[in-house]
Amino acid sequence: MTLGKHVADDWYLHASAIEDAIDGELRAVAKCTRASIESGSSPNVLKVNVRARKLSWLEYEDFDSAPFPRLLASWTFAIDRHDTPNFRSYRVSLNPPILHRKELLVSTTYPQRKKWVELTEVAESLGLFDDTKAIGFQLNWLKTIESKGYQLQADAFHPIGNNFASDVDVDSAAGAITIQRHLTALSRVSLSAPVQMLLRHGLLIDGTTSFFDYGCGRGNDVEVLKQNGFQAHGWDPHYANDHPRVPSDLVNLGFVINVIEDPLERVEALYQAFKLTKRALAFGVMLYPTELTGVPYQDGVLTTRSTFQKYFTQGEIKAFVEDVLQSEVFMVGPGVGFVFVDKIWQQAFESARYRTGGVANRLTRIPRTKIAQAARIRPATRTSRSQQQVQDNKALLDDLWLTSLTLGRFPEKAEIASLLAFDVALITFNRAVRLLMTSYDMAALDQARKTRIDDLTVYLAIQQFSKRGRYRNLEPRVQRDIKAFFGDYSGAQSNGYQLLMDCASADLLSRACVLAASEGLGWLIEGHSLQLHCSLVERLPALLRVYFACGLVLWDSVSAVQLIKIHIGSGKLSLMEFDDFDGSPLPTLRKRVKVNLRKLDYSIFEYGSAEHPKPLLYFKSRFLHEEHAGFAEQLAFDDELSRTGCVVDGEYGPSAAELAESLASKRLAIKGMELLRSCALPGIDDKCGRHLSYRSLIECGETQSRLGIQNLPKNVETYNALHDLATCILDATIDYFGGIRLTYGLCTAELGRHVKKRVAHNLDQHSACEVKRSGRFICERLGAACDFIVEDQDMLEVAEWIVLNLPFDRLYYYGKGSPLHVSFGPDHSRIAVQMIPNKAGLTLPRPLKFG
Repeated sequence: MTLGKHVADDWYLHASAIEDAIDGELRAVAKCTRASIESGSSPNVLKVNVRARKLSWLEYEDFDSAPFPRLLASWTFAIDRHDTPNFRSYRVSLNPPILHRKELLVSTTYPQRKKWVELTEVAESLGLFDDTKAIGFQLNWLKTIESKGYQLQADAFHPIGNNFASDVDVDSAAGAITIQRHLTALSRVSLSAPVQMLLRHGLLIDGTTSFFDYGCGRGNDVEVLKQNGFQAHGWDPHYANDHPRVPSDLVNLGFVINVIEDPLERVEALYQAFKLTKRALAFGVMLYPTELTGVPYQDGVLTTRSTFQKYFTQGEIKAFVEDVLQSEVFMVGPGVGFVFVDKIWQQAFESARYRTGGVANRLTRIPRTKIAQAARIRPATRTSRSQQQVQDNKALLDDLWLTSLTLGRFPEKAEIASLLAFDVALITFNRAVRLLMTSYDMAALDQARKTRIDDLTVYLAIQQFSKRGRYRNLEPRVQRDIKAFFGDYSGAQSNGYQLLMDCASADLLSRACVLAASEGLGWLIEGHSLQLHCSLVERLPALLRVYFACGLVLWDSVSAVQLIKIHIGSGKLSLMEFDDFDGSPLPTLRKRVKVNLRKLDYSIFEYGSAEHPKPLLYFKSRFLHEEHAGFAEQLAFDDELSRTGCVVDGEYGPSAAELAESLASKRLAIKGMELLRSCALPGIDDKCGRHLSYRSLIECGETQSRLGIQNLPKNVETYNALHDLATCILDATIDYFGGIRLTYGLCTAELGRHVKKRVAHNLDQHSACEVKRSGRFICERLGAACDFIVEDQDMLEVAEWIVLNLPFDRLYYYGKGSPLHVSFGPDHSRIAVQMIPNKAGLTLPRPLKFG
């Protein structure tokens, strides 16, 4: 397999090179699996993982013309059996995998190969491949190029100073990936959690919405909002008791209830704040901390500062507010909830919770900030007058098109903020809609329409599961959507009810889970479960979104949840909370809630005790999407961990202590989001590879044995080098030939002063990574070396086997019955020589030849 690109255990090859590069059974399997892929797809790259016994066909977009083609789809087969492939589509991904160094995948006679080689050489000269962990995804790659001061234009790199217009706004795209839903530039640090949630959910929109902070304290929220143009006022019994209590659209009761020691006063404060509310009340309280401190007092505690704190669980605060106000509470964060006075606003909020985000963005596959530059316009097929109107009003039409994709239908005039612009442009609104119909991609609008129909059906299904009565007056957008998508409310309700009934079908759930997994939405164990990050729920098929939302009706504390698991056959939903989910490559499970939708009940499992320690979450990237912030780095970590063999590819893995011990045996340790070489000193009798100990390589050789020199390394990297020598060379040799006898191993500076005949300490790598008094390495080649002999074995045969099978650095052959010198180092030079003695008693190196 000399042709192709090797990345760890994976081998990539273009379809055109299969005949030349592979033969036998693998070629037959490759051809058979490619032929089995449905028509309409054009897989063009083969990926083989011999260790996992898997074969994948990959379809890259514009393989010949794109400098770094994006992956559109993949089909993964098991080599040993011809079953249904695992399919994954990347067509609507904003951050799909891309292909580098594609010249390695084709034969030397491929027409464009020379051009691709030159492009790769330029990329290497710019340092774009210095850190390969994240650049395999499109936006990470563009960000890397930008960090070097360049842009990718067509198939060339241009300095940013040349002022080329970028096709992709990398910063905007990166922002979209992290799913920042804030509708304002207000500092999150400056605002309390309830106010941030009002912004996040689009309730606190602009200066037309009045805001009042009941119990405002020193007035920080009020001041920040005022500085940003909002109508904001506040009152506080201590700091601002002379301020009027002003009825307002939005009222915030942030962290007030929990500091009132009198239960009756708590009820009164909540009631008075609600009386001032015209549309929605936001509240926030303190939840129970991990360790409760303070002196018990009433139903709370007195803190060290002599203040009172009443702590709640998520369920307790929801029940308390609902009992007092006799209104439904919507929990939107830990300890944070909304209560609506205005039912039209409540409908808008509820429907928005089940509305898929970023539809227009994904249908155009470019960041929203650049959409006006690249609307998909068909070639001219209408009259010249129509085409001229399209060109003259392109910015206005692009804006109308984006709104249409967002709504899933053409907007009504009341939904357009830029109606005056149509008058200025001398083009009517109706004419603009007709131009969209004839000049823009209606297939995209049809897809957006299907998405919005699903969103509305989900919303209506959840209303019925929650047993909410029909609203007397429908929110305007909901009313328009129902009319456009269903014709009338009864038809819409019927669709919602049917979707709710479909959730009881294991077969339909299974199909929906397979579809979700094919779009990269979670990790599927076929027929059993789909597990995914909670941020992906809004992109699931409608059936799974209803299934998930029904679970939330029973367990409303989802704000602290990171992963969900949909159980296909049992009618259950698991919600999992982790410690440091985003910051750790192996977060620990803190709490698991299993909701039983059939029995309308749930069970809670807490972890962290001696009996139930917190388990690690392995292979976190499986449950994320490539658009998730930090996905590329997590995937790189997971791949490295998998290659260590410390974790079996299953749902569960070793404990934290067991993993640390296993990694330590391989001289590895987890540091941040990386798996790096260990900096810990092992014991001399610790295992060094599968068959040897460090003592085996440190205390061997005639001089060391005769003088009894300790010969202990002083540099921790020497231990790592000895471990690499053992695992990469000696373990495999012992497995194949049986036991070996080491005649010379590590030579520290202390031992080296006594070993002087026929040695070259600066070249032979026996000193590994040890240093001189000057601080320089004794041998700049680094790595490590040893001499060994296999008893009753022709050492030429041993040398030949090593040359053919192992990744050695240097190999010196002295004769059939003499010890063999072999090293493993960073150069991997694979130099094999025969040491031939001359008449003067010196040995001369000559290339080692076999046969």
